[in-house]
Amino acid sequence: MRYITAGESHGPELTAIVEGVPAGVSISLDHINSDLARRQSGYGRGGRQKIETDRARVTSGIRFGRTLGTPITLVVENKDWQNWSERMAAFCAPPDDLRREVRPRPGHADLVGALKTNTDDCRNILERASARETAARVAAAGIAREFLAELGVEIYSYVISIGDAFMPEADGLANAASYTPLDIELSEVRCPDKAASAAMIAAIDRAKEQGESLGGTFRVVATGLLPGLGGYATADERITSRLGGALFSIPAIKGVEFGLGFEASHRVGSRVHDPIVLRAGEFTRASNNAGGLEGGMTTGLPLIITAAMKPIPTLMTPLETVNLDTLEAEEASKERSDTCAVPAAAVVAEGEVAFVLANAYLEAFGCTNLTDMKAAIRAYKQRLKTMSR
Repeated sequence: MRYITAGESHGPELTAIVEGVPAGVSISLDHINSDLARRQSGYGRGGRQKIETDRARVTSGIRFGRTLGTPITLVVENKDWQNWSERMAAFCAPPDDLRREVRPRPGHADLVGALKTNTDDCRNILERASARETAARVAAAGIAREFLAELGVEIYSYVISIGDAFMPEADGLANAASYTPLDIELSEVRCPDKAASAAMIAAIDRAKEQGESLGGTFRVVATGLLPGLGGYATADERITSRLGGALFSIPAIKGVEFGLGFEASHRVGSRVHDPIVLRAGEFTRASNNAGGLEGGMTTGLPLIITAAMKPIPTLMTPLETVNLDTLEAEEASKERSDTCAVPAAAVVAEGEVAFVLANAYLEAFGCTNLTDMKAAIRAYKQRLKTMSR
C-alpha cells in the first residue's frame, strides 16, 4: 500500500492517490474528515486555518463504503485558491503586479530549492514544500487507518512538550498506552495533562508576542499489533528503518526515538532490555523499553515512537537573508504562518506510521481481499499459541 500526493499550497486542490489497498475494507469518510479536522486544530495555528475547512472527496476506488481493490483517489480543496487564482494560474500569463518571492527564509526549502531548480522565484518551491501538503497525506492515511482498524490496530498521538513546557512523566513508556483519545483531544495542544497543557499554551502566547515560533516533541502509539511484523534479514525489511524514514519525511521533523531512544545509551544493558516472559500462554515482555520493536520487528507490545519537531521557519520577527535580485542583506519573507504546529504534526505522524504498519501486514499476510487476509492472520495467531505451549 502506498500513496502519492500532488498539489500546491495555494493551488485549487490537493490530491492523493492510494494504491495496493485490498478489496472489502470498510471506509468511513467521517473518520477521514475527523482526522483532517484534527490536523487543522491545535493552539498556535495561524490565519490559514480560519480560511480552510478541510474535507476529503473520494473520486475513485470505493463503492458503497467499501474498497474495490483499485487505486483510491481523494481530493481536498483549497478554499484560499480564489485569492491566488491569478498568481498561481497553470497557463495564463503572469499578472502585471506579480511579486516574485526573492527573500528566502532560513530553515525553509526556499533557497536550496531555488538553487536546485534554477528559479528566481522561491514561490515555485515554497508552494510545494509547504506543510499544507500534509493535508493530502492525512486524507490518504485515512485509508490505511481504516484498514488497520479492521485488524484491531489503533494508532494515536499526544504532545509531550512545546518549547520549554514539558508534560511530567514518571515513566512515559509505561503510561503511553494508557492515555485515552478523550484525554488527548480535549486539550487545545493535544496533551493529556491539564497543567502541562496550560504551560504549553502560555509558552505559545509568549512566542507569538515576540514574533517567534516554537517546536516540541510528541509521541505516537500503536496498539493491537502482532509480533513479527517487519524483518531482520535485510536492511529494507526492518520496520524500524521504515518508520524512521516515514517520520523524517514530514516537514520540520528533526529527531525520532523508539522506546527509550537516546536514553538507552546512558544505561547498562540490564536496565534497557526487556525480560521475556510467558503470560496467559503467550510470549511477551516484562517491560517495554524497546518501544515494541526488536531486531527490526514488532514484539506485539505497544509501538511507542517519540519525534521532535523544530520551530516553524516563518518568523514574524524575520532573520537575515539575501535578496536573490539585489544580493543585498534583507529580512526574510513572511508568509502567513503558525506560531506552533506540533499538535498538527503529531496527527500527520499517525498517518505515516499507519502506512508503514499497513504495508507490514500486507507483506506478512498479503491477500487481494480483506476476508482472506483475516483468515491468514487467524492461522498465524493459532500458530503462535501452539509455539508457547
